[in-house]
Amino acid sequence: MLEKVRAFVSKEAVLVVAVLAAAVSCALVPFDEGYASYVDWRTLTLLFCLMAVVTGLRFMGVMRLLGSWAVSRASSMRTPLAFALVALTFVSSMAVTNDVALITFVPLALVVLSETGEGRHTASVVVLMTVAANLGSMLLPVGNPQNLFLYRASGMGFLQFVLTMAPIAGLSAAMLVAALLIVFRGNAEGHPDCASRKKLPKPTGRQGFLFVSYLLLFALSIMAVVGLIDAFAVAALVAFALLFFDRRTLAKVDYGLLLTFVALFVFVGNMARIPAVHEVLSALVGIAPFYAAVGSSQVISNVPAAVLLSGFTNDWTALIVGTNLGGLGTPIASMASLISLKIATASGLVGKRRYLAVFTAWNVAFLDVLCAANAVFGWA
Repeated sequence: MLEKVRAFVSKEAVLVVAVLAAAVSCALVPFDEGYASYVDWRTLTLLFCLMAVVTGLRFMGVMRLLGSWAVSRASSMRTPLAFALVALTFVSSMAVTNDVALITFVPLALVVLSETGEGRHTASVVVLMTVAANLGSMLLPVGNPQNLFLYRASGMGFLQFVLTMAPIAGLSAAMLVAALLIVFRGNAEGHPDCASRKKLPKPTGRQGFLFVSYLLLFALSIMAVVGLIDAFAVAALVAFALLFFDRRTLAKVDYGLLLTFVALFVFVGNMARIPAVHEVLSALVGIAPFYAAVGSSQVISNVPAAVLLSGFTNDWTALIVGTNLGGLGTPIASMASLISLKIATASGLVGKRRYLAVFTAWNVAFLDVLCAANAVFGWA
């Protein structure tokens, strides 16, 4: 029993901390009608829809198949495989979230690097894929949980959000290319031995039905995000559809993340109602909300940081940019970073100490350059 508790705490550390923080705050603020306004149910509903649909597509192997196809195409064109893997992660994270992009493509990268004799570059490639996932996901509101929450809370239009993040995403892409050129200098050719031209099979039968259904549900979820249709109606449709034809996916949705959001909403709501706490935090965050977002993300991760700081400032651009760039730095700054760390070190291709050294070097470099660029260009 004790081992199960330890395993749960280890797996859901952020959820456990959030629930404990919420419980302590509830002891300070008695239950009343004000609690009903804490939780942003629409954001949670949208997050559920996106997680459910993307989980279904991942279980079908759709993204892994697309990844294998893209890598084989890159090999046949003699494009360095590392460039293809990093680009694939960067682009896919915009739509399927940074977590899912890494869960899907890091295992593929480990196999490809091992089979092509590039195992010595495992740490650098996986770390740069992680950086790519965290930075690529910043471009769209659906790229990561904190974006979806802040997009909803800020009231920004979809195009306004994209235009705000586009310059940073563009610079990030250029920096990733530069980093890959540094790692692979003098080794610019692809690997023709991996160049079997894979064709994407056409899904048929039940698989075809599921594929089309998930694409339709994904499109409806995006329409709900931008406010074209009701989010609760889409959530009901997604839940009913999965209950009817894919219960495994419905059971595998990350409900821990949803509960983490609920606990954080309660904690932030209560803290905002304690005058002394609200006054101090508002003053501290108000001085430099961008750096408050970056700094707090290093300690509590960027999703909790986004929810926490949202209760004490209305500088939404600073929070959006800060929590996205704040995903760089320490391994805990973004939960996606912990995913790739676990997968890479479990493979046996790279030791944990070596991985963390490479991770820290590249993350600090990217974070420093992007923060300096923000100071120059005034993005936030």
